[in-house]
Amino acid sequence: MSTLSEDELTRLYKVRKTMMEMLNDRGYLVEEFEIKMSKQEFLHKYGVNMKRQDLEILKAKRNNDEKKIYVFFPEGAKVGVKEMRPYAERLRQEEISQAIFVVQQKLTPKSLQFISEVSTMLHLEVFQEEELVVNVKDHAIVPEHQPLTNAEKKSLLERYTVKESQLPRIQINDPIARYYGLNRGQIVKIIRPSETAGRYVTYRYVV
Repeated sequence: MSTLSEDELTRLYKVRKTMMEMLNDRGYLVEEFEIKMSKQEFLHKYGVNMKRQDLEILKAKRNNDEKKIYVFFPEGAKVGVKEMRPYAERLRQEEISQAIFVVQQKLTPKSLQFISEVSTMLHLEVFQEEELVVNVKDHAIVPEHQPLTNAEKKSLLERYTVKESQLPRIQINDPIARYYGLNRGQIVKIIRPSETAGRYVTYRYVV
């Protein structure tokens, strides 16, 4: 018998799919078949007796294969500092500075403090499974977002002779900002459909 119910297997299939889409949108090398994998293919690959930790993902940037990210799926429902330390140590040993944790419940305050304490060396992000069952980008009212590179940001500010602080803002904890893994100080290009101009472009500064 599987330790995971049918509902849990379905949820994890959807969560993994959203995570692959997210990594692809962040510029990591994700194959098309990994995004389009059916639930039947998912179960064939991982088995009905799968564990969450079997879903672990390691991806490199499309334009820089030395820049890698891990996605961890901790087994336990509650993830505390004790559970996070081995992951942090593994990242240090493999010299990978970025990781995403997909957890079942909110982290404990001490775990959040631990993430803050290691933030100078490791960039750790956390998503709950329920946040990833549906891709936030698929919501009908969410326009297209394109994070700018540093060079594109510099060019934009020079072209319009504005300071970044003069731009409209987007909070770093906004669901879309979290989806793209945006950092404070970045600028994101937002493209909305327009009946008159075809498309309407605005920019937002991450705070």
